[in-house]
Amino acid sequence: MVISIIDEEQNSGSDLIADTKLIFSDRGLLSKAKNFEFRAEQQQMAVEVAKALEESQHLIIEAGTGVGKSLAYLIPGILYAVNYNKKAVISTHTINLQEQLTEKDLPMLKQILPLDFSFAMLKGRSNYLCTRRLQRARQQSANLLTSSEIEELRRITDWSNETNDGSLSDFEIMPDPKVWDLVCSERGLCSSKLCGHNSDLSKMGQTCFYQRARSRILAADLLVLNHSLFFSLLGEDQRDDENNEGVLFNNDFVILDEAHNVGHVASKHIGMSVSSGQVRFNLQRLWNPKTGKGLLGLLRSGKATRLVEDAEDAMEQFFDELEVACDELNESQCSAKFNNGKRAIWKELRVRSAGLIDDSLTLPLQRVREVLLQVREEVDDSDTVQELAEFNRRIGELREAVLMFLSHASGDHVYWVEKSGKSNTILSLNAAPIDVAVHLRRRLFQCSSPIILTSATLALSDLHSSKLGSMPQNKLDNPLEYFAGQIGAEAVRAVQVGSPFDYQKQMKLFIAGKMPDPRDSEFRDALVTQVRYFVELSDGGAFVLFTNFKLMRDIGEELEGFFIEKGIECMVQGAGVPRSIMLERFKRDERSVLFGTDSFWQGVDVPGDALRNVIITRLPFMVPDHPLVEAQIEAIEAREGNAFMEFSLPVAVLKFRQGVGRLIRTKSDSGIVVVLDNRVLTKRYGEIFLHSLPSCPKEVV
Repeated sequence: MVISIIDEEQNSGSDLIADTKLIFSDRGLLSKAKNFEFRAEQQQMAVEVAKALEESQHLIIEAGTGVGKSLAYLIPGILYAVNYNKKAVISTHTINLQEQLTEKDLPMLKQILPLDFSFAMLKGRSNYLCTRRLQRARQQSANLLTSSEIEELRRITDWSNETNDGSLSDFEIMPDPKVWDLVCSERGLCSSKLCGHNSDLSKMGQTCFYQRARSRILAADLLVLNHSLFFSLLGEDQRDDENNEGVLFNNDFVILDEAHNVGHVASKHIGMSVSSGQVRFNLQRLWNPKTGKGLLGLLRSGKATRLVEDAEDAMEQFFDELEVACDELNESQCSAKFNNGKRAIWKELRVRSAGLIDDSLTLPLQRVREVLLQVREEVDDSDTVQELAEFNRRIGELREAVLMFLSHASGDHVYWVEKSGKSNTILSLNAAPIDVAVHLRRRLFQCSSPIILTSATLALSDLHSSKLGSMPQNKLDNPLEYFAGQIGAEAVRAVQVGSPFDYQKQMKLFIAGKMPDPRDSEFRDALVTQVRYFVELSDGGAFVLFTNFKLMRDIGEELEGFFIEKGIECMVQGAGVPRSIMLERFKRDERSVLFGTDSFWQGVDVPGDALRNVIITRLPFMVPDHPLVEAQIEAIEAREGNAFMEFSLPVAVLKFRQGVGRLIRTKSDSGIVVVLDNRVLTKRYGEIFLHSLPSCPKEVV
């Protein structure tokens, strides 16, 4: 991998590069936009993106906070898409950034750029209403739905006559998932032939909302979606690797913003998951003996309904036996780990070998599939035939997932059982690749379409220093190599662009020098004292970031009287107020304080005086209690690597940078960062955390 020091004078080459550089100059097109200010770093990043696109090369680019990454990749991306007849696929992690792109940045660029381009939000097809399926559900409602579900179907019908978008985001109150599943677009049941421009539906003067959206998507020069959908679609793709004409679409290219989340999200979607709720839901759509409703009841097939009932009984028994087996496995694992008889309550439990329980489920599911084929032969209605085929496919996928889990078919995966839902009553079987880099290297970085990855926090500095650990000499020789290695992008060119902010003037770092170790019992009381002191110092306006929900709640309760006395509102995450509402209240009240955990360390933007103090209560080391994390650590140790230096420390440093990055969001922001974990001073690795931050005044308290 090559780290480049960007020379902004290097603009020779193509019109794309020259045009991009000119647009971002102090007299270019962007200068006509409201509130534009020339930023050399933004221009540098834009030129690097243009170079990568022009040369059909992949690129990793870290751009410091304040660079204005969105415009720096959007503008060369739009120019390249329109001039070269390509489709730009822009993937982000947070809803906030998706909305910023589609509601602010792209509409502004349509007014400024001297070329016509189109853009669309890409959502999963199940987000959209299929008009033809709605009509069919209404016709069959008496046989498919209960009275309350029929009322819900009427509400959806009324909404369908008013909505322009036809997607779930247009509902004020979300529809019942069981009813929505009957009317949303579904693979095999909502196609261009059945619901599109030349279909019978269209000839009747009606249109399918998904097919309308699909037409916009196929015609758009630029698509915006989220990482979860991107990797779901990537996993579904069945094209031959030797014929890579695109990533998701023919002739496309991809820009992954907030790229520090890519590895984590990809692991979830490249793997497999099947839950008791999924199996039950699909079987009961065919036939629910309690309500006497379902597609097979409509077809009056007694044999088929009996086999579905048998499969549901088998499913209930299978997951009951699974829970008992997991309880016993957890007990034996605890006995081996703890000599004092301590028992841990499990929510995710790793299964290390095949044969946890007998396979009593896949045969009943196969019998349902076989009877569906028989019923199809006896049905004349083409729509019903397609519905039966879709159920056959769904149940086949569920069956294959159960088989994969029970057999541990893939040796490079980790397998675990997880509890979820109300009272943790839903059990799911899960498998995910231990090393997602192997999959992404093949599926993304061997593709001929350019892949651009960007974020404000990708780099690790000084991690390769010999005094800090026994890292192999060929590891982490530059700041971006760790990130590249995690996602299989070792051969990809990597660039760093600094921040335009003056951290020497805008930010001050305080470190609590005499705090107890976070693992000591005295740490909690010391934390209360320090949080109180530093909240008073800034008169509120503070994020207090935790790594543990229980500790956060305890400190919140302990300081409740203090906040009341000072007239400061303190909002604690998980206390019943949605995250988005907490954030809006915090922005409105400049003296308020917000206690947050994981989701407030990143993807939160509070410019201005509302946020002037970020308190890091503890270094964000990941607890290795998730089976996937545990397996990744074991894989490093198996090859005699240093799991702390290669995994735990880099992950913590990147999250630490994310947390600190909440403070300074504009050139006029100022404030303090407080680190209450004095391991940054007492441990050898502490200077890695400190060196990862922008250079600013520091004070040890």
